[in-house]
Amino acid sequence: MGPIARIIAIVAGLAGGTVFSQAPEFAQQYRQRIGGAIDELRVIVEDFNRQAADHNLDRQQALNTYAQSSDDFLRDRGVSMQSTITRYETLLSQQLKLGAAAPVAKPFVLMREPDDVVFANTWRDFVPGVPVSFAGLVWGGIGFGGGWVVAALLGLGTRRAVRTRRASGSAE
Repeated sequence: MGPIARIIAIVAGLAGGTVFSQAPEFAQQYRQRIGGAIDELRVIVEDFNRQAADHNLDRQQALNTYAQSSDDFLRDRGVSMQSTITRYETLLSQQLKLGAAAPVAKPFVLMREPDDVVFANTWRDFVPGVPVSFAGLVWGGIGFGGGWVVAALLGLGTRRAVRTRRASGSAE
């Protein structure tokens, strides 16, 4: 590998390392947003459960009452409430998985089933963090290695193309 190729590989490695080192920070900011979403959804779900109990119904019975209504508005409201409850339970599950995961694994947990709204808002407001944690350093190393490999492979392909062109030009 020539000196220019080495410089390009180092720059690509540093760029990859910088980008990947932010994965744990993004996962942390996502987890904080999930907490806020859960807090808000909990108020709605608990209020629904309380109102159902006031009428001697459990949650499912209350949802069934909505679903069996002849009124379109009430049926739609029941579907909306079921969606809210499902999202609440999904976010709770993801929060537990993120909490139980090792810091280095949190970005993988997040990528499995991100909540579209929380993910989009986290991305919109993301503030990069300095990779001073072990997880940040690991992800930085992964990104550096990936950037280095990509640059090296591109350099290898370029050198082969140049040699082939030179060989075919000198054979004429």
